[in-house]
Formats: sequence, structure tokens, C-alpha cells
Amino acid sequence: MRILSITAGAANMYCGSCLRDNALAAELIARGHQVLLLPLYTPTLTDERNVSDGHVFYGGISVYLQQLLPLFRKTPHFLDRLWDTPSVIRAFAGRTVSVDPAQLGALTISVLQGENGHQRKELHKLIAWLRTQPLPDLVVLPNSLLIGLAAPLRAALGRPVCCTLQGEDLFLEALPPAQRDTALDLIRRCTNDVDHFFPVSEYYLDFMSDYLEVSQDRFDVLPLGMNFEGYPKHQATLSTRSAPFTVGYLARVAPEKGLHLLAEAYRRLREHLGVTDARLEVAGYLAPQHRSYLAEVEQHLVERGLGREFAYRGVLNRDEKIEFLSTLDVLSVPSTYPDPKGISVLEAMAGGVPVVQPGHGAFPEILERTGGGITFEANRSDLLADQLAALYCQPERMEQLRMQGAYGVRKHYSVSRMADRAVELYGHTIATAGIAAVS
Repeated sequence: MRILSITAGAANMYCGSCLRDNALAAELIARGHQVLLLPLYTPTLTDERNVSDGHVFYGGISVYLQQLLPLFRKTPHFLDRLWDTPSVIRAFAGRTVSVDPAQLGALTISVLQGENGHQRKELHKLIAWLRTQPLPDLVVLPNSLLIGLAAPLRAALGRPVCCTLQGEDLFLEALPPAQRDTALDLIRRCTNDVDHFFPVSEYYLDFMSDYLEVSQDRFDVLPLGMNFEGYPKHQATLSTRSAPFTVGYLARVAPEKGLHLLAEAYRRLREHLGVTDARLEVAGYLAPQHRSYLAEVEQHLVERGLGREFAYRGVLNRDEKIEFLSTLDVLSVPSTYPDPKGISVLEAMAGGVPVVQPGHGAFPEILERTGGGITFEANRSDLLADQLAALYCQPERMEQLRMQGAYGVRKHYSVSRMADRAVELYGHTIATAGIAAVS
């Protein structure tokens, strides 16, 4: 199978969607399929071998300049190359290339407008280059924010177009309301340009069917999968709880990921629930606009005399992440929104760490399938604290969750299983596209 898989870079951030797209492409390539993983906006940052192509289309600097200044919508391609090379984009990523939704509303709408947007030139450059490449059997978009490319790519290549759905509603809902409504309306108008949608969880299938106003018979779940290389192999043997009792958080540091809820739960754990020797360890990407948020969380603990028990370890590479997980007794990322993916939960279980997660989004189905953790009512730090305290008092229960999670995540969420499902769904899409896809 020959697959054109588009992926959207996220500047200098380890992005869950980028990790997922890269892991799937690498596994399919290893099986002999020909996958062109093509980054848009910025090169992707992954913690495994990066199999994406060296070209970057819709370069983050170019699309930004074209959005702001009409002059750059007509500059010749040879001039664009000055700031479209991956090395230049990478050098400026994080300064000129923002991933903050509040600053990207107009650009999002423009890209969704495809041929009628300010980035029309970028679309033409992409199609011109693709016509020099071997013709794919299938085109896969990474999310519905790029659905404006579906019709032009299908017309240019004569091949079916699929769209992965992996959390874009969070971005859309963070746009200013008028821009959000416009963007969502544009996406809904383009849904018939897509042959099939592949949400990453059962929760997200139900949600996105309503959100996009598309019948569920055009959706199939393509669940997440991860590569377990480097993760420890856990044996079914009892271990003793470590001292101090270490609670971990591994995710982007942002209000919607709920670190403030975990910090409050930790305070209750220490002050009211009998846990006398503990630590709160935090790691993950911190955007400039969220530095004050992290400072507030830390200050809250300092004022309660718990500041010395808190540590922020920053962004971790793969080896550092696995080592970080090995120091934890339990992990919680109490997101305030229904997260459709939960990659850090899968990583924790792979590392032998039980999890305590809110009972919304994809978490209930993940934990029901793996048995690697427990849930609490979302946005209730008091109930989160109760669950953490219960595990502290029941090391045997914690050990049972640890073993179940380590086994369950390998059984249900391996990259091999994800690739099996992708081959099945992609093949079915190609087989059923028929004349409509090549007309």
C-alpha cells in the first residue's frame, strides 16, 4: 500500500498527534508499505526515530507572513525557500511560530478556505510537488483542521482522502467565539470531501459525529498504539511501595490538563488524609503563556509549606521519560476537558505506573480495557485526593493495578495493533472508493 500521510508539526513541542502519526508510519514502513509522512507548518519533534520527509509544506513562517502581509502571497517560490527550509523554521519555532489557539483564529480559517484562503500559494506548491512523487493509493489528513486540503488533493491525485480525528475540538473551542463558529462551519461544509473519518477512541467517535454533524457510519475507530522499546518488562511479582510516596504528572503544563487540580489534591493528601511522606513530580512542555500558571501552582504549595516536595523537571526525551516514570508510585493528569487520547496514561502503564484519571473522555474505555487504573469524578480535586489516599493505604491494590496496566496496555495499545487496524481500514477505504475517488 502506498500512503500519503500528512502530519502537522507543533514547533518545539512533543505533540501527541505527531508522536502517534510517526509511530504508525514507522510501523507501516517496517511492514513494507510505502508511507510518505509529510510535515506541514514545522518539522515534527518525536522521541523515536523520526520517519517524516525532509520537506515541510505550509512552512510556519510563510503561512504567518502570507496571513499578515499580502506581498508575501505573491513572492516567487525561490524567495520563499529562504524561510521555508526546515532548519530555518526550526530555528524560529517557538518565537515566530505560535501554537496558541487564541492567536491563530484568522490563520486557521484561511487555511480551511483552501483555494480561497491567503495560503493558496502553499496549496499549489504542495500539489505541484506531489505530482512529482509516486501516486499514493490513499491520502490521510491528521485532523479536521486541515480538511480544506481534502477536495484539492482528491481532485489533483484522484485518490480517496481520509481524516484522522485526534483532539482538534480543544483547539477550536479555544478560538475566539466568532472565529470558532466560522472555522467549525467551514469544516462541516468540507466533510463530504472526506471518504472516511478515523477517530482515535470510541468516546471521540460519538463526540465528533455530533460535533461535525456527520453520520456515524462514516466513522471507524483507529485506536492509539505505542512502541514499547526501552520500557521495562514487568513481572507478576509483588513489590513494596517506595518512600516517599511519589505522585507524578506527565503532560503539557496548561490549565486544561489540570495540574492545579492535582496540586490541590496533593495538598489534601498531605494535610488531611494521613500521607506523611510524599512528593509531587511534574514533567512536560511549558509554553511561555503558561509560565505564570505553573508559578501559581507552585506558590500554592509553597504557602502550605509543601514547596520542597514539588519539582518541575521540564521537557523530557524518551530515555528521561522512562526514567521519570520509574520513580513514580502513581500518575494523574486530571484534565478538565474530555481528552480523546490519553497518551501519557498509556506511557505510565507501560512503565508500570498505575493511574488515577477523571471519568471522562477516553480514560474510562482505556482503563476498562487495561485495568491499569481508577477514575474519579472529573474536576473534583477532593475525590482525586481520596483515590490517591486509598491507593497509598492499599499497596496490594496499587500493585494489582500496576501489573494489570503493564499487561493490558501491551495487549490493547501496541503500535502493532494500531498498524493492523490501519491496514484494515485503509484497505477497505481504497477498495470501496471506486470510481468516485478517481473521477
